[in-house]
Amino acid sequence: MDKDYSAYKTIGEVSKILSSTSKQKKLIPAHTIRFWEKKFKQIKPKILNANRRYYDIKNVDLLKKIFFLLKDKGMTINGVKKILNSRDSLELDETLNQSIKSTNFKNKLIKISKILKDLNK
Repeated sequence: MDKDYSAYKTIGEVSKILSSTSKQKKLIPAHTIRFWEKKFKQIKPKILNANRRYYDIKNVDLLKKIFFLLKDKGMTINGVKKILNSRDSLELDETLNQSIKSTNFKNKLIKISKILKDLNK
């Protein structure tokens, strides 16, 4: 059973989401995401029992942007920081959305299939 798109995600789930947006489909290690948390102060997961991290949609989208710029565009961490802190990040949203439409499309199809299953019951 898949989680709702708007539900909080664990670091493992975020890793899989980022990997699915990658051209190489290579799994992003959890330690990389934790490293990005230290470098980019905009990433603020909820840390609950036993220091487990939970990411909301806003944080997942921000991690997608960071991943896109670092891995797909080959930028440096300092370069990504400058973009995220400037107005250029709004233009980035449009570019990034085009590259991850397939992930959003898949999530919408999952929701539609769940609705259809519920209607058939």
